[in-house]
Amino acid sequence: MHLHILGICGTFMGGIAAIAGRAGHTVTGCDANVYPPMSTQLEALGIALTEGFEASQLDGPAREADVFVVGNVVTRGNPLMEAILNRGLRYTSGPQWLAEHVLHDKWVLAVAGTHGKTTTSAMLAHIVDRAGLEPGFLIGGVPVDFGVSARHSDSAFFVIEADEYDTAFFDKRSKFVHYRPRTAILNNLEFDHADIFADLAAIETQFHHLVRTIPANGRIVVNGGDEGLARVLARGVWSDVERFDAAGPAGRSEWTIADDGHVQHDDVATGRLDFSQGGRHNRLNALAALAAARHVGVPVVEGLRALASFGGVKRRMELLGRVNGIAVYDDFAHHPTAIATTIDGLRRAEARGRILAVLEPRSNTMKLGAMKAALPGSLAQADLVFCYSAGLGWDAAEALAPLGTRAAVFNDLDALVVAVTKAARDSDHILVMSNGGFGGVHQRLLAALAAP
Repeated sequence: MHLHILGICGTFMGGIAAIAGRAGHTVTGCDANVYPPMSTQLEALGIALTEGFEASQLDGPAREADVFVVGNVVTRGNPLMEAILNRGLRYTSGPQWLAEHVLHDKWVLAVAGTHGKTTTSAMLAHIVDRAGLEPGFLIGGVPVDFGVSARHSDSAFFVIEADEYDTAFFDKRSKFVHYRPRTAILNNLEFDHADIFADLAAIETQFHHLVRTIPANGRIVVNGGDEGLARVLARGVWSDVERFDAAGPAGRSEWTIADDGHVQHDDVATGRLDFSQGGRHNRLNALAALAAARHVGVPVVEGLRALASFGGVKRRMELLGRVNGIAVYDDFAHHPTAIATTIDGLRRAEARGRILAVLEPRSNTMKLGAMKAALPGSLAQADLVFCYSAGLGWDAAEALAPLGTRAAVFNDLDALVVAVTKAARDSDHILVMSNGGFGGVHQRLLAALAAP
């Protein structure tokens, strides 16, 4: 089968391209943003890329395509998509193609939630792989231990990051309803994606739809301390449920983990988590991954042993370099809760030195201003805040005013780099947070810090 993928340079669609290519299909694709590292990764796989979405592709590399796989970045009015529709050519979404051609005969382990999907998926894939089960996977980031975001394998198991974002312009259901998991982690639930969801209740409905697809002999591993997820399960659940939470007085979760890493299952001690990922959120991510892996037969003690060697995920508190005693980190955080959690994790891990938070509110939700009131609180633990406001439809300086002189806002990226460089001193931690490339600010900061 020949697939032509529209929006191929996104992490998810690029992962589908890699899986389809390894499975023996012919793959070509196009995108408006064809640049490294995804472009070079795909070219290394022998996948021909076309810049842009011109309809003329139907007379070129896409002429022989059996099906067009459409990413959710593609909208009506896109020239290539309009030509596909006008000619009556066969098209499908990425999640649907994956479900029909890869996942249909697999034991799918899906990781859903507002935060922590990528890291938890990477942990779960690492545990299952170290147990010798060699799972396929598709993750919205690059796990350090694998070096790739997606893998095709002949294993009976497949780990997938289960995103609640919509599937395509012609299918407004969440992506994860296509995956039909037998094991599902529901990590947490908050309002996000304000461009497609009216409120939290709308997102809870999509999570309820996911729950409805899980078989009776499946298992849901759910955060026992999350009220939104409790409401989701109260709407109906037909599968085995195991809850996880931090060790505390609640006493309603089968799985708990203490601050020192000791894990209990059904009030029985199972071992101690000892790994390099800091913060309470990562302990809970690991606990969920251990519980899900146990459902496919991996003993907890073996899972703990695997997590001891877990290398993390690129762009999740990734240390990019140190210059003159100043550390520069890259992190994907863009929702206020994730921003607060990331800063807290760094603060706990690095007691010495200041935290200089460099933020780009780039997600659709942040650009709409739906979360601006929560920003000052999320940045409270940072010593200094530098916000890049280009492209925003709201006044970032006004929103961050509660932080006083600790916060500065810039429309010009060069000016931001100069300001951060002047402010930084020995033992500082520069934490760059964005869900995009941020204009290469990370390397620009490292270069500026190294300059005489």
